[in-house]
Amino acid sequence: MATGRTHRPATRSRGIPEATVARLPLYLRALTALSERSVPTVSSEELATAAGVNSAKLRKDFSYLGSYGTRGVGYDVEYLVYQISRELGLTQDWPVAIVGIGNLGAALANYGGFASRGFRVAALIDADPAMAGTPVAGIAVQHTDDLDRIISDNGVSIGVITTPPGAAQQVCDRLVAAGVTSILNFAPTVLSVPDGVDVRKVDLSIELQILAFHEQRKASEDAAAAEGDDEAAPPMRATPVSRKGPDGDMPAVMPA
Repeated sequence: MATGRTHRPATRSRGIPEATVARLPLYLRALTALSERSVPTVSSEELATAAGVNSAKLRKDFSYLGSYGTRGVGYDVEYLVYQISRELGLTQDWPVAIVGIGNLGAALANYGGFASRGFRVAALIDADPAMAGTPVAGIAVQHTDDLDRIISDNGVSIGVITTPPGAAQQVCDRLVAAGVTSILNFAPTVLSVPDGVDVRKVDLSIELQILAFHEQRKASEDAAAAEGDDEAAPPMRATPVSRKGPDGDMPAVMPA
């Protein structure tokens, strides 16, 4: 099997826009679910709904892959799974090193979904000498003093940083110096890297803040709707009661 150090995905050379590349994993996830249910074909509308995009955008994205589907039939699910996997570079083995084996790093190491998607956790690295040799997810943790050798021995081109923010840049610099060209950064800090190195940042606090914004907006909209309902409510109707008149019971109206 080819390794990540000698083979790179062809997406950029083929001129696929970054926005399309970002949506390919969404399509692949939806297609994989269909494949697991033995669904042979899928329409653009069905797949777009499953992936959370509109069908016109999906068809445009797939045109970059040279896949246009068949009128009246749709797209072949298994072929699209292969095609997108190949475009994303998932038909080869990508050794990954995780640096910083705290709670988050250990959780990522134990995540079973990497292997099925073309990623192999090849090394776990931590600065704490007490962690050296400790098995996590069946892999012995190694010390950062040996980072260069570990990256070289395992052919790692993708590094995952799960260190505290103060250590992230130094770890990043060492990974780059060792030959790592793609970094997934979980540390809440912005990393500086040279040209030719790709960084993807995962900031859970930012994602929560975005969700908080939407929750606040929904609450404001609900409050405004409730206020509007109150203003639009019809006035109370007068309630008829009976009282004695000179000719017997007669209706009267109580003031509102």
